[in-house]
Amino acid sequence: MNARALLSLLFHAEKALDLVQTARELGLLARLDAGPVTLRALADATGTLPNRLYKFLDGLESLGLVARREPACDPLAASYVSCEPLVPAAEAVLGERSIERDRDAYPWREIHGRLPEVLAGQLHARFAWPPRSDEEIRGFEHSMAAGCAPIAEALRDAGPILFGATPRRWLDVGGGDGAVAAELLSRDSRLRAAVFNLPAVAPLVSERARAAGLEERLAFIGGDFLADSLPRGYDVLSFVRVLHDWPADVARALLVKARDALAPGGRVVVCEEFRTRDRLAVQLFWTYFLIGVDECSSRLREVEWYTEALASLGFIEIQVIPGAFDVIVATRA
Repeated sequence: MNARALLSLLFHAEKALDLVQTARELGLLARLDAGPVTLRALADATGTLPNRLYKFLDGLESLGLVARREPACDPLAASYVSCEPLVPAAEAVLGERSIERDRDAYPWREIHGRLPEVLAGQLHARFAWPPRSDEEIRGFEHSMAAGCAPIAEALRDAGPILFGATPRRWLDVGGGDGAVAAELLSRDSRLRAAVFNLPAVAPLVSERARAAGLEERLAFIGGDFLADSLPRGYDVLSFVRVLHDWPADVARALLVKARDALAPGGRVVVCEEFRTRDRLAVQLFWTYFLIGVDECSSRLREVEWYTEALASLGFIEIQVIPGAFDVIVATRA
C-alpha cells in the first residue's frame, strides 16, 4: 500500500472500523474465514442486498482483509475469502475485553492534537513510569494482564523447548499478576513457578493462584529487579514483555543478572514484541502515548539485538521460536 492510500484509510479510520464491526455482528467474518464464498451466498446468509453488499465487501478489500475473485459473466458468483483469519483478529481489537479497549482508557486525549508541545518538552503524558504507588503498580499489572493471552499461547507452544521433559522450577521476572504463569502451570503439572515482582503485586499473584487452584505451585517473591539480584535456584528464568521498556544498557544488565542467577544448563527466556512492521503497528498506541514519557524507553528492538547480547554474555544454544509472540531461549554455559 502506498502512502497516499494509507493516509486515506487513516483519515477514514472510523468508517473502516464500522465496516469491520458490522461484518463481525452479521457473522460475515466467520463465513469469509471459511471461504471462498460467493456474493450470492453471503447475501442470502445475512439477509442483505447483493448490490449493496458488494460495495461493503469492496470496503473490506480496501483494508487488505478480503480477496475477491469475480467472474465476468455473473457478479453474484464472485467469490470472497479472508486474507488471513479475521475472527480472532477482530475479537482481539473489537471484543469487549480487547487489549485496545484497555489501552483506550489511558489519558491519551490529553496530548491529542498537541504533539508539537509534547515533542518540544512543554507537555508530558500523564503516566507514572516506573509505577511507584501501590495503586499505580496494581493498576499497571491489571492492564498488562489484558494482553497476556497470545503470550501465554506462544510460551505454551514453545514449552517442550523451554522446559524440556523433566520437572522445572521457573522464575518469571516482572511476571505481572501471574496470569502467564498460571496459564502454563494449569497445562503442565511438572512446572512450579514463582513471580518476582514489586511487593505491591503480591496480593494480585495470590488471588490469581487461588482462583486457579495453584497455591502450592505458584509463589511470589517480592523485590525490585533493577536494584536487587535475581533469586537463584531456578531452572528457567523469563523476561516476558519486560526488557523493551528499558534502555539498552539496563536490558543488558538484566540479562547479566539472569546469567549470574542461573546454574550451568539453566535457561533464560525472552518473550516480547520484536521489531517488525506488524509489531510496530500493534504497538502504535504505546508509541504514541509514551512520546512524552522520557522515563520509559518502550523501544521495540530487532530480535538480533537479543541474540547477539545473549551470545556475547556466554549463553549457548540460542534459539528463536516463532509464534503469536516470538520467543528466544538460551542456555547458560
